[in-house]
Amino acid sequence: MGFLAWILFGLIAGVLAKWIMPGKDPGGLIVTILLGIAGAFVGGWLGSMVGLGTMGDFSFGSFVTAIVGALVLLAGYRMIKK
Repeated sequence: MGFLAWILFGLIAGVLAKWIMPGKDPGGLIVTILLGIAGAFVGGWLGSMVGLGTMGDFSFGSFVTAIVGALVLLAGYRMIKK
């Protein structure tokens, strides 16, 4: 699929992470979306290491790991910036 598809995938994961974990973010919506994109890459990479999909695969497992990655990065960012 490629790099742009993972960015779109991460954008969706970031929006869902923001929906799951509402609240004020120090960076606003743009930073949350960027964290979602980074979380999709990190979650996809870690998920592929444990067998929950592959980096080039858009399956349910890779979507869940992308959302979890975005949630972890969003929570970490909130802890650092408070």
